[in-house]
Amino acid sequence: MKRLIALTLVTLGVTISARAQWIVYDPTMNMQQIMAQAQNIAKYIQMIQNQVQQIQTLTDQLNEFKHYESLFGDPKAVILTTVQPLVSDLRKTELGQTLTALEGAVDAGDAMLYNANGLFSSIGTTFTTPNGATVTRREAPYLPVAAVQKTTDNYLAVAADASARRIALKAEIARTTEALKSATTDAEVQKLQGVLTGLSAALNNTEYEISQATTAALVQDIANRNEAQRQVEAKKEQQHAEFTEAVQKYGQTFRLMNAPTAFPTP
Repeated sequence: MKRLIALTLVTLGVTISARAQWIVYDPTMNMQQIMAQAQNIAKYIQMIQNQVQQIQTLTDQLNEFKHYESLFGDPKAVILTTVQPLVSDLRKTELGQTLTALEGAVDAGDAMLYNANGLFSSIGTTFTTPNGATVTRREAPYLPVAAVQKTTDNYLAVAADASARRIALKAEIARTTEALKSATTDAEVQKLQGVLTGLSAALNNTEYEISQATTAALVQDIANRNEAQRQVEAKKEQQHAEFTEAVQKYGQTFRLMNAPTAFPTP
């Protein structure tokens, strides 16, 4: 208010001196114009002060953000080299096959020629009798054996793949842990912890894949044992029925004599 009064008096003085030569002078109208102009100038000054205060507030906010960024770091600027190995491992197609797929690929001929990389002896698809005749083996009895061999090979392949991946993943976990120890910003720490969690999950997943392959082999072996028992029971039932039928037929063919034998008198 004091500033407005002072500005009004100064403006009034200048106006009076400038208009001292006027012949007709209306002091009331002139004073109203001076007061209106002074109020406009005061409003403009207040607006400038508000703008200056807003600029200062924005500057303080920007400085605060820069201070935060210096403490916690810029997430966009943090580039981790351990991310790509994790992404590559997660996008890799699992090597193991389902039990349904393994059973669908069963080949009796493969079972006859199977030698487990030299561990076993191949029996071949044919054999020779003592008289020199060549006999082709029947495929049906070897289908369950081929199924077990398929699941065994699947387990070995999954185990070898998982072992190689475990070595690589553990190396990446060690490298990420070392990077975490030397991290300088919170943003870098957060990203490294995320990668470390992903690597640990991928490492645990290798155990799951091996477990799944093991389960497939065990289930197939159980199924084979169950089938063998089923065949035994069926064979026993069939043999019992055949034996009963044979006894009945024998009784009908050869009747026992239930009357004393009569010899002719001399």
